[in-house]
Amino acid sequence: MSAVPSSTGGEAVAPAATQNRARWPRRRLLAVLGLLVAVAAVVLVVTSPFGGGSAGGVRDNAYPTSLVSVKREPLASLSLVSGTIGYTGAVTFDLPAGSAPATVTQARQTVTTDQATLASAQSTLSSDSTTLSQTRATLAADQEQEAIACAGDNAAQSAGTGGAGSGGGSSCATDAQPVAGAQQSVTADAGKIAADKVAVVSAKHALATDQAALATASAQATVYGQNSAFTSVPSVGQIVLRGEPLFAIDGNPALLLYGSTAATRAFSAGMSPGADVAELNTNLDALGYGHGLTGDAFTPATAAAIRRLQATHAQSVTGELLGGSVVFAPGPIRVTSLQSTVAVGAAVTAGPVLSATGTAREVQIQLDPALQGEVRPGDPVTITLPNEQTTPGQITRVSSVATAGQNGGPSTIEVDAIPTDPAAIGNLDQAPVNVSITTGSVSDALVVPVAALLSLESGGYAVEEVAGNGVHHLVAVTTGLFDDADGLVAVRGAGLAAGQRVVVPGI
Repeated sequence: MSAVPSSTGGEAVAPAATQNRARWPRRRLLAVLGLLVAVAAVVLVVTSPFGGGSAGGVRDNAYPTSLVSVKREPLASLSLVSGTIGYTGAVTFDLPAGSAPATVTQARQTVTTDQATLASAQSTLSSDSTTLSQTRATLAADQEQEAIACAGDNAAQSAGTGGAGSGGGSSCATDAQPVAGAQQSVTADAGKIAADKVAVVSAKHALATDQAALATASAQATVYGQNSAFTSVPSVGQIVLRGEPLFAIDGNPALLLYGSTAATRAFSAGMSPGADVAELNTNLDALGYGHGLTGDAFTPATAAAIRRLQATHAQSVTGELLGGSVVFAPGPIRVTSLQSTVAVGAAVTAGPVLSATGTAREVQIQLDPALQGEVRPGDPVTITLPNEQTTPGQITRVSSVATAGQNGGPSTIEVDAIPTDPAAIGNLDQAPVNVSITTGSVSDALVVPVAALLSLESGGYAVEEVAGNGVHHLVAVTTGLFDDADGLVAVRGAGLAAGQRVVVPGI
């Protein structure tokens, strides 16, 4: 950087140190500053601005000026962005697809029929097994009798005498006939047993298959069927709290419960543990039906609490909650819209029913992705309302996903902020606002107005410092954090200290 002589003492300005902005990014204010400092640079080059001074300002500059003191103070960089007043937590409530009541009833009837068929097959097998045992006992007795009749002397006599009318030969032959008949009966009965066993196996398989189908249907059982209709729907703007009906199907209210896990299955005995069951138990306890009910398992205590809940709302007391009988949201909701197909008397189908938000107020901000790393939840903001009043708030969420702008506009990330005093926003449902976001800070810095910066012909910046004796010096500076809102900048320069006076444009 070239030295710039002073007109009073011939003193040179030392070259400015290499700029190091580190964590101090330059703000859009520099674009505005460009024109101002460019004019000042021309003045420095083509005029001699250091002809003396007074407490009121520098009289010989080409433009009116005044003096301000260099200060040492904390500095925050504020970016002014646009936002929109709204409500927290947009949610959509869907009716789960599942098994209609008639489907579950039919599945239960099929299982009942299978159980009767299996019982009949098992009874037949038992009866035929008894008959086979008896037939085998008869065969054994006949075989024993035959053995006696045809053995020893009787057998020999029969072989020696032969001829008709011989008693011994006739007895042996006669005893052989029952044996043959009994053997045929045993064979026939054994065949029946084999068939009976096949029938039992088949009945067991059918029962197991239909029991599995019933379990699936029961797990996905819904309160609505093909001919169901909405009998109650909320109005837009309605506030719904925990335990209150959100809508009703065939007279059965869908109650709002608090939680982040959607109810996608029926709550009934035998279901597997899960986060949805834990939410249900927590709500039943919070509403006074559970009496210390906790955990993620559906227990007899859960069923008992459901029965108390159902009795309170004049529902069928079943101890189970089918799909569509409860919905979950993070907290109280405010209804914002209904699907076009949702109305009293309209047919019920699976899918979206209505949309809602939370009841807390917030401001949604579309932020330049370049600033994402400089803002975080908990950072303070200042919200300027349509009536020009301001109210403080803080950031609650910073998205990590950039969204392309509409019609080729710049990409943005979504940032949410909540007002410290929600009542300050009034009753506006939606309105544009301006938000000042702190995108950087320094606890101790030398601070001057941005307008005090002079763009040097050789590059970099300087400030025009006025000594106590009225002598003017250019002090090369490096810039730090910019405060766009108040027009201040942190600077560093050799010999620059708090309390010194510098020149700024002004009257």
